[in-house]
Amino acid sequence: MDDLFYLEHCSSTNDELSSVLLYPESDFVAVYTFNQTKGRGQYGNSWNSAAGKNLAYSLAVKCTSVKVSDFLFNYYTAVLVHDFLANLTDKKVKIKWPNDIILHNKKVCGILLEKKKFNNQLYFVIGIGVNVLQEKFDEISNAGSILTQTSKVFDLKEFTENFHKFMTENLKSIPSENEILERFNYQLFKKDEISVFEKDGLRQNGIIRFADKNGEVHIEFEDGTQKFYHKEIKLLY
Repeated sequence: MDDLFYLEHCSSTNDELSSVLLYPESDFVAVYTFNQTKGRGQYGNSWNSAAGKNLAYSLAVKCTSVKVSDFLFNYYTAVLVHDFLANLTDKKVKIKWPNDIILHNKKVCGILLEKKKFNNQLYFVIGIGVNVLQEKFDEISNAGSILTQTSKVFDLKEFTENFHKFMTENLKSIPSENEILERFNYQLFKKDEISVFEKDGLRQNGIIRFADKNGEVHIEFEDGTQKFYHKEIKLLY
């Protein structure tokens, strides 16, 4: 049983899941809105979204059904979102480590993975924000939407229903950790390209080589290869 609940507005879809997780027989429960006022991103960042233009979606998945590590499950959610948007837009889509979705060099989607307990059951809560129809991003130069990057207009309700179906169908059978890692690295943004990174206020050139199963990214510099967790280094693009 898969349940999808619409909210006219809310502060955060991740926080609203507790009000609908009353169906222990459900394999997947999700809430969504087109008007989220206080969305959260990874590591305390905010996710700002224009009302009526974009999708805020949160999906609860029972932890007992996930047989891979937290890091790899995070990667897999990014792979699925990537695949959905790539199929939908027929455009070049990449994953910016660890789980932002890049469409034509602009971030159009962010993902927040949390663990929460509801009704004595532990869940992964996957919070996903997708910029669909927003046209202006005055304060965030590296942000865009499906509309700005492809000129394609989608009905938000139909987009959400198709997205939910795609996510739940593909989460019913999670691949092996090796396959997830291979698929993630294949779509990694700026992989094997010279890029500019910022660390401790200093900028230097480097090349992303791969992301590993422990959640670290390996970057090659002139003096050797180093590995980093999220927020330890910033890719400038």
